[in-house]
Amino acid sequence: MKSPFSNNALRPALTLFILLGVVLGGIYPAVVTGLAQAFFPRQANGSIIERGGVAVGSELIGENFSGAGYFWGRPSASGEFPNNGMASGGSNLGPTNPALKQAAEERVKVLREAGGGPAVPIDLLTASGSGLDPHISPAAADYQVGRVARARGIGVELVRGLVGTYTEAPQWGFLGEARVNVLKLNLALDEVAPLPLAAK
Repeated sequence: MKSPFSNNALRPALTLFILLGVVLGGIYPAVVTGLAQAFFPRQANGSIIERGGVAVGSELIGENFSGAGYFWGRPSASGEFPNNGMASGGSNLGPTNPALKQAAEERVKVLREAGGGPAVPIDLLTASGSGLDPHISPAAADYQVGRVARARGIGVELVRGLVGTYTEAPQWGFLGEARVNVLKLNLALDEVAPLPLAAK
């Protein structure tokens, strides 16, 4: 019986390996990158949001807001550094895990002490699958309207109006749910009613 490692068997395997390496490791990524840069340059470069020519964040990655005058996003599951894009991933804590229950209870306490009502929307207590979600539900935004308005000294209706402006409909009208981009909303708040530096 012929060895599978004979020259007759090895040559085509090696040729295929090199060919696939060139096509899938070089040509395909180059073509996809080129097309993305040509037709979707903003998305291909991270959907970066800029203010005054300075990058302040991305539409796709949550930010860690903690000041009373800002809307807070979902908890991050990226470990020691919240919303770290290099550590994307869920916490992998199951619904019966005591650590998950404790983290949710602590978050409820913080949100209620900050001026929220007793019924805390679930997305303010749990991380998303990526741990980096930049959105919250309209209900989670509405839960925080009173606190944000008080901290900024502006009317509740003005803040609620901004929430409505920055509420995004489900994609194509039927995929997913309505959502609010926290970074965009907070940037709009800073333009309408800037906070003193000490209050941020």
